[in-house]
Amino acid sequence: QVQLVESGGGSVQAGDSLRLSCAASGPTFSGYTMAWFRQAPGKEREFVSAIATTYITYYADSVRGRFTISRDNAKTALYLQMNSLKPEDTAVYYCARKAKSFGISATTAYDYWGQGTQVTVSS
Repeated sequence: QVQLVESGGGSVQAGDSLRLSCAASGPTFSGYTMAWFRQAPGKEREFVSAIATTYITYYADSVRGRFTISRDNAKTALYLQMNSLKPEDTAVYYCARKAKSFGISATTAYDYWGQGTQVTVSS
């Protein structure tokens, strides 16, 4: 059974930084692309960033240049460094494991999800 547990969320001011972490259980972490998604109240869950097993990274246009995704396979951990935060970044952030070959940004391509961590950015 795979478990993903996010941490690091909080309430910050616009322009501040936060670092999210996702602790993954299971010995096969290194064999999967991992990603971050977010969901704001009343909105669909949306793709934020992903990192492949080759360490190739992907970003949504809205966060490119401000967020950095990374992984530590030895610690089975996924991270999201978020800089220059904006009020529109306010959402619950989820980490997820990619199971399907299609759609890096499609929620249906991911099979395991964490419970989420709240990020609130005030202006």
